[in-house]
Order: sequence, then structure tokens, then C-alpha cells
Amino acid sequence: MTIFAAIAVPAELREATSGQAWLEAMLEAEAALARAEAQAGLIPAEAAEAIAAGCRAESFALAEIAEQGRATGTPVGPLVASLRKAVGGEAAKYVHWGATSQDILDTASMLVARHALGLIAAELDRVAAACARHAREQRDTTMAARTLLQQAVPTTFGLKAAGWLVAVVDARSGLRRFEPPAELGGAAGTLAPLGERGAEVGALFAKELGLVEPPLPWQSNRVPVAELGTALAVAAGVTAKIGLDVALLAQTEVAEVRVPEGGSSSTMPQKRNPVGSALAVAAARMVAADASVLTSGLVQEHERALGGWHAEWDALSRALALTGGAAASVADLLEGIEVDAERMRANLDEAVLSERAVFELGLERRELEGRPLREALGERLSGDELEAALDPAGYLGSAGAFVDRALAYAEEA
Repeated sequence: MTIFAAIAVPAELREATSGQAWLEAMLEAEAALARAEAQAGLIPAEAAEAIAAGCRAESFALAEIAEQGRATGTPVGPLVASLRKAVGGEAAKYVHWGATSQDILDTASMLVARHALGLIAAELDRVAAACARHAREQRDTTMAARTLLQQAVPTTFGLKAAGWLVAVVDARSGLRRFEPPAELGGAAGTLAPLGERGAEVGALFAKELGLVEPPLPWQSNRVPVAELGTALAVAAGVTAKIGLDVALLAQTEVAEVRVPEGGSSSTMPQKRNPVGSALAVAAARMVAADASVLTSGLVQEHERALGGWHAEWDALSRALALTGGAAASVADLLEGIEVDAERMRANLDEAVLSERAVFELGLERRELEGRPLREALGERLSGDELEAALDPAGYLGSAGAFVDRALAYAEEA
């Protein structure tokens, strides 16, 4: 990855989606294939053992395999050639027996995704926990709700955090519903070299890897990849929305939250920049672009794609890495922000209670337009009644109940 990816993505996720991770996953698939074929009686057990023993990633030169892959369009060809040399002897001919390059790469992509999704889920759990804490602690902290960037009606910071929480829980659930499938179809989805044992080997192959056995090989059915890309875009977008909200609340003129230390400017010492927000928004935009590549791959030619499949590899790696990066940035952000309840209350303009004046007190819009709300209400109310009507805490509707519902929803999920 580039220096820029290192800024946006934590080290563990960079490693999980790296070229080395793909190499290890391809070798894991080759070893599992040999074991499955041995169990089905198609290749000698000792050959499978020799192949599995040869699938040690440290024995292969990743850069060399990648460079040689330019000639074949995938890294699998040169990898298989190197693996056959490493295995040697009679067992070498059983390497990659009956499979095709796409079987190994597609299966590797699901192994890489499975590992990365575990890391992404952990980051989303951090985001959800931070949202839940703010929702619980700030359940009744009154602030202005903003629609079209203008103050609208009173709400609470607890309800804002509860909204974030429900969205994160839903996004996390979407990712957890994804079950990575193994892929084994041979040249065109028939597994002809394996005769009538192809389906059996496919089941054993999936079991060896702990992946789902699909009903059919999915070489040109890219629904699994498209679904994963969409779920990643949703998760990244949800976290970026939180980051954007925090950045808007942290603006100098608003100052209702303070972001953690660390976002210093190179020239302006007074600034504390919302770096976590910026990284999350940037990551979400890139994930959305990569997801579009992954969903566009649904349109493929016959039994094997011409370029559509090849376009998925980097897009999937980036989408996984950047979704985790967005979640990690927002988790750090939410864990470190300071909420200024007094500033939230001070920023509330009395005009946010105009809706209340219409619905509860029966004023007409024409009575309120162009006049301060206090003046208009003063014609009907006075003293404690007037102050009560202008108290935003008295016009929160079901905000508290919705916070409680969101917390229960998250606990149940």
C-alpha cells in the first residue's frame, strides 16, 4: 500500500489485505484442494501431504510471482509453477489438480475477506460502544436539531448518538450476514477433470477452509462479491456520517463538542482539526467507488469474465481496508470527544420553538413570520407560562424513549 493508505488504515488491516495476505490465502486454497481430493480418493494421500507441506508462504517470492503474472493475467499461474517446483517428485503433478486460476483467486478473496471482516467488526463494535455511551450519558442533554444545516427544533445529543448507534448496528449486522463461499468449478464450472466426484470435492474443499459450500460454482455469478462490496460501502458511509456530524459540531462557531488532541495545523497553532472525521469521509468516498467496481462486475460474459473479474481484486482489498480504517478513525474520535452541554443549550435559538407555538399554542404562521418568538408569545402568555413555553427541554417529544429504544435494540443485536 502507499504512504497515503498507511495514514487511513491501521497496520493490522493493511496486513490483512496486503499482497502477502493474498499469497497466503492462495496457498491455503491449494493445500485445501489437495487434501479434499485425497479424501475423495482422487489423488494419493502422500501427494496431498507433500503439497500441503510445500504451501509455506515464506518459500515464495511475492514480487517475482506478481511480475510473472503479467503474462497470464493472474498470479496463480506462476504461483502454481513455483509450488510444483517446491513440491517436486511424483506429487508435483497433483498440484492444482482439476482447478483453474479463478477457483484459487476467488477462494483466496473470501479467505482474505473473512479475516478482514473480523477486524472491521471489532472496530464497528468500538464505534457502537462509544455511541451507546454518549446516548446513555447525554440522554437528556438538550441541543438544536439541524435540518438543511439550519436550527429546526430542540433535540438531545443522546438522541443524535442513538441515531448513530442504530445505523452502526444495522451496518455491522449487514456485514455479519455475509457468509464467504468457497469457489471450485474448474475451467468452466463443470469440474470435468474430477469426473463424478467434483461436487464431493467441492464440499470437502469448502469444509477444509471453513467456508460456505455454494450450490454451484460462481465464476461468473458475482453476487457474493457485489453483496460484500455493498455492505462495506454501507458500513463506511455510516461511520463517515458520524465523523461529519462531529466535525460540524466541532466548528469554531458552533463548538458543541471538542475533538481529541492531535489534529494540529502545520501553520496555525490555535487549530484542533477533526482528523478522524476527515479520514472517515475520505475513506467512505473511496469505498463507494470500489463498491461500484464490485457491483459492476455482476455483468459478465458467459462462463468467465473478460476483465470484470480482474477489476475486483484491488477494489475488494481497498474496500475492506478502508472500511476498517473509517471505523477505526471514528471509534478513536468518539472515544475522545468532549461534549459541551452548556454550549449546546446556549446555542439554541428561541426560534426553534416556533413549531411548538403552532402545534401546542395555536399560533398561525403569519403571526410568527418576521417577529421574535418571545414577542409573539408575549401577546398570549406571561411570567412562568411564557418561560415554560420557551423552554426547549419541554418540547422534546419522544426523544428520551427513542434513546432507550435504541440502546435496547443495540443490546439485542
